[in-house]
Amino acid sequence: MSKKETWRTRLYWQIMGGFLIEEFHATELDSAAGISRRLIDGVIIDAKEIGSQVGGTKEIEGKDVISVQTKGTKLSMSLLGQALFSKDLLEMHKPRSIQSVAICASGDALLEEIAKKYGITVVIIPV
Repeated sequence: MSKKETWRTRLYWQIMGGFLIEEFHATELDSAAGISRRLIDGVIIDAKEIGSQVGGTKEIEGKDVISVQTKGTKLSMSLLGQALFSKDLLEMHKPRSIQSVAICASGDALLEEIAKKYGITVVIIPV
């Protein structure tokens, strides 16, 4: 993540609590199968355990999780696409529930309405 993204993800996690995995490895590289590594900016596990780690994975099967995609810019279609597809990628890890969150520096009224249609929560954290 970048300087404009990391602090926003961490601020949201501090508000939500739980265990944060930054740069969560949703998929691993498998060149033979044509699969690229996919990273999710943050995955927050709703757990009694409070803490964080950078990179890698953690067991999320059967747990409630929040998928976080963050950009330090205005809400965009690419950020919403990441938020939408991140949920699909996390489903392979069999959590009990997934809440998808798109964090950005400023909103866009039309895209925010579309996000609601797909169950994506938009969180605006300005500079």
